[in-house]
Amino acid sequence: MTPVTQLLEAARRGDRQAAADLLPLVYAELRKLAAAKLAGEKPGQTLDATALVHEAYLRLVGTPVYANRGHFFAAAAEAMRRILVENA
Repeated sequence: MTPVTQLLEAARRGDRQAAADLLPLVYAELRKLAAAKLAGEKPGQTLDATALVHEAYLRLVGTPVYANRGHFFAAAAEAMRRILVENA
C-alpha cells in the first residue's frame, strides 16, 4: 500500500491530520495535472495551476472516500475539469 493510499484510508476513517499530511505528498503531481488541464484551455484563463490545484484540493478533502491513489487522482482530474467549466 502506497503512503498516499494509507493517508487516504486514514482520512476516510476521520483522521484530520492524514488529510493535512496528504497535500505535500501529492502537490507536485497535482500541479502537473493542473498544468496539463490548463494547456488545453483558451488563452486568457484567469486561473493558474496553483489556484486550480488549491481549488480542486478543497473539493477533494471535503469527501475523503477514495479507494486508492489512482482513484484520488482521477477524482482530482474530474474536479479540475469541473472547476474550469464553472470558470468558463
